[in-house]
Amino acid sequence: MISSSVDIGFFVAFMALLIGSGIYRARRVQSERGYLLADRNTGLFSLTATLVMTEFNTATLISFASMGYLVGLRALLLPLIFLVGLLFYAAVVAKKWKSYNGLSVAGFFTERYGRDIGLFASITLLLAMAGFSATYVKSLSLLFAPLIPGVSPWLVSGVLVALVLLMIWRGGLVSIIRTDLVSGVIILAFFPILAFFAGRGEAPPVIDSNLAAQMLPSRFVISLIVLTMFTYILAPWYGQKIFAARSEKVAYRAVGLSALIVFALYGCVVFSASAMRGVDLTNPEMALGEVILRVLPTGLRGLGVGILFAASATTLTGVWSAMCTLVIGDFMKEGASARRSRGLTVCFALCSFLLANLFVDRVFDKLILANIPIAALSFALLAGFYWKGATRMGALVSIGVGWASGLFAYFYFGEVGGYTWYWAIFGIPIIFITGIVSSLLFKRKVAIDF
Repeated sequence: MISSSVDIGFFVAFMALLIGSGIYRARRVQSERGYLLADRNTGLFSLTATLVMTEFNTATLISFASMGYLVGLRALLLPLIFLVGLLFYAAVVAKKWKSYNGLSVAGFFTERYGRDIGLFASITLLLAMAGFSATYVKSLSLLFAPLIPGVSPWLVSGVLVALVLLMIWRGGLVSIIRTDLVSGVIILAFFPILAFFAGRGEAPPVIDSNLAAQMLPSRFVISLIVLTMFTYILAPWYGQKIFAARSEKVAYRAVGLSALIVFALYGCVVFSASAMRGVDLTNPEMALGEVILRVLPTGLRGLGVGILFAASATTLTGVWSAMCTLVIGDFMKEGASARRSRGLTVCFALCSFLLANLFVDRVFDKLILANIPIAALSFALLAGFYWKGATRMGALVSIGVGWASGLFAYFYFGEVGGYTWYWAIFGIPIIFITGIVSSLLFKRKVAIDF
């Protein structure tokens, strides 16, 4: 708990800077296109910062830090998930998405395969993002719970969601990018400093390598790398920001740079949490908050708490904004005023708040599970970009198989049985095989180039 007046001062100052940067010039954002896409004129530095902050979220911070606490430095394997996944995104789809340059990623499926498939893709992506946003709210409330003991989780999460809304409600994506710039620059310095102070203490107890391998199996990490590769390419919150890029070259370079930065930052987090292994924690998911409170000097502790808020807030706002683009792009017509988008943002914030408190228990497990509907669309997307022979039937069959394989792996093997391995190693290839075979058998194609 931060009780020092200096810590509180640093926290309040950072929060004021963050909220102020989001509100600054937000009144100039009047059009819906400006609210959702920042007028498609985002440069390399700004785009890199917002992509880093989009990925650097408290749900993953909690998960990676808890594994660092449990298995030590073996958890440094986990940041590889994002290094490989984002580099794959940069190489395969970054320029393609900017070339398409739509309003939402689901619109691509409508143009390539038909209105019904596009709407289905939009609905499934909305459901997935509702799950993601709920886990982000839950993770944020978990981080702040030790700082204000005795306060109801509903009240904690409600106040936090209201603060996040205050940052971006007026300016939309313009406000999101501004807050990402501020928090991104500070985070680049903060987490290496955290790792430095954590490493100065006594060496933590050595964990048996066999036990560490059992708790974090290599095949679990490999499966998450594969799943990340074939789900991030469809991420609406990434696609929206790529559409906002100034050019294809800017989009490609920004994703590549963000992959390296995210990898390094998560590595610092894992290393810092691993230093807490000698501390008895009742819940490993509290490891990150504890290391900030225990090893940092006065002032930086308060800043650290503010940064944890920023990490979740910027990701959460990106998801809400992407949900708005899906609804407006696929179920409505783009309008002149941003008023409608602001109303939708409030609705999605309320939805995230309710789902987080009613349904989310274990953050990391629910975060992975929400990827099933996204992975199911992977063949339809890549084939739509790279293969003119892809057909409606190929897309439909692959989507159905994707849902079936993901759900079968989850319910048959379960979390204890390592369902992600079977889903990634067998389910993803089956999606592509059935999509290719069905396209070859039903050869009516849609010749659209992106």
